[in-house]
Amino acid sequence: MKKNDQKKMLADILQQEEEPGKRWKWSMVWKLSVPAILSQLTSIMMQYIDAAMVGSLGADASASIGVVSTSTWLLSGLCTATSVGFSVQVAQQIGAGEEKKARQIWKHGLVTALCFSMILMTAGILVSGKLPVWLGAGEELWENASGYFFVYSLSLPALQMNSLAGSMLQCSGNMRTPAILNASMCGLDMVFNFVLIRYFGVLGAAIGTALAALTVSLAMLWMACIHSPVLRINRKEKCRYDGKILRRMIRIGVPMGFEHIAVCGAMIVSTRIIAPLGTIAIAANSFAVTAESICYMPGYGIADAATVLVGQSLGAGKKKLAKNFSDFSILIGCTVMTAAGTFMYVICPVIFRILTPDVQVQQLAAEVLRIELFAEPLYAVAIVASGALRGAGDSLIPSILNLISIWGVRLTLSMMLVNQWGLQGVWVAMCIELCVRGLLLLGRQRQKLGRA
Repeated sequence: MKKNDQKKMLADILQQEEEPGKRWKWSMVWKLSVPAILSQLTSIMMQYIDAAMVGSLGADASASIGVVSTSTWLLSGLCTATSVGFSVQVAQQIGAGEEKKARQIWKHGLVTALCFSMILMTAGILVSGKLPVWLGAGEELWENASGYFFVYSLSLPALQMNSLAGSMLQCSGNMRTPAILNASMCGLDMVFNFVLIRYFGVLGAAIGTALAALTVSLAMLWMACIHSPVLRINRKEKCRYDGKILRRMIRIGVPMGFEHIAVCGAMIVSTRIIAPLGTIAIAANSFAVTAESICYMPGYGIADAATVLVGQSLGAGKKKLAKNFSDFSILIGCTVMTAAGTFMYVICPVIFRILTPDVQVQQLAAEVLRIELFAEPLYAVAIVASGALRGAGDSLIPSILNLISIWGVRLTLSMMLVNQWGLQGVWVAMCIELCVRGLLLLGRQRQKLGRA
């Protein structure tokens, strides 16, 4: 997207607040949502590709990835929290017309995020050998699970740079480039996996994904640092250390990081709850989580758009417009995810036949996924409301609400129901918790942005 196009988009946002018609605002949400949805789709397709290719190796291979998947989400979520802590500031500075300040924040983000990802990488490498044991996995899964997590940890700096540069481009109004580059990452992942899984099995899937992420992260950095008219680094612009930028990043990103630690910690506890149910249950749970991701993928794309629109609107001092964008985004997200959940309810048996040849895993995965799909409408509300609140710089209270929901509702119910209903009980608990989370975050959205 050219600089003039970005300025025109911002000018339109500022000009249209007083217009009574809502069609323009709907179109703006869609304009930014579609590329973000495509970007999210790419990430989900990579999970499908890995699951299908590894699934052909048998239930043990799938379970070895499934048992450490929550731990990989923990690390990736911390990288995302760091990216958001800087990108929200960039969106608000662009909204205020302060592009030089936006570039200063971007430079601070590059250095900070790289250092942080190196720390995470080191920690992941150190715990990779014992992680499957701590998670209660059977001995037959230890080697593959440890190897997969080790390689994933090595790829964290690339994943962090890809996340940071992509979110910066999105917040500058360029949604198309991250979508295209992430789509190419999907294709690269397929090619690398096709070659490497044949020789290295489960480890090959991790190596393929890491190589794809490294390749695309370099391209994403080039687009942000060199090509972007708003973000490109100008050597003539001095960038001195500014503690206010880091303090604001901490206010925005740290609550998200702690939230993600607590949420993924709860998911890790859930893995411990599921692990005694056996390999079939672990594999079915992993495949069901992967399949369900196609349903919530549009929600995260729309949430990205809500972050940009709310952030830039508030940065320009347009509180009423920020509220409108927030409301429209939630409604669109709810509609799209409900439709996706309905479609998945019908076709999920076919999906699982593609992902794994094991009939028992297919049947159990379809059964538990259909339980959770009833929560998709309120799950959409939770996802998009969180995105809108991030654009407003509000991350602490939403994080607390998420923690209350997942630890107080999901884990408590899971422990109560797993002995009686097995894996189905865990997914019933998940369905109830997602509904509770949606209602809590909708209330916060109305309180924070409904005052305009």
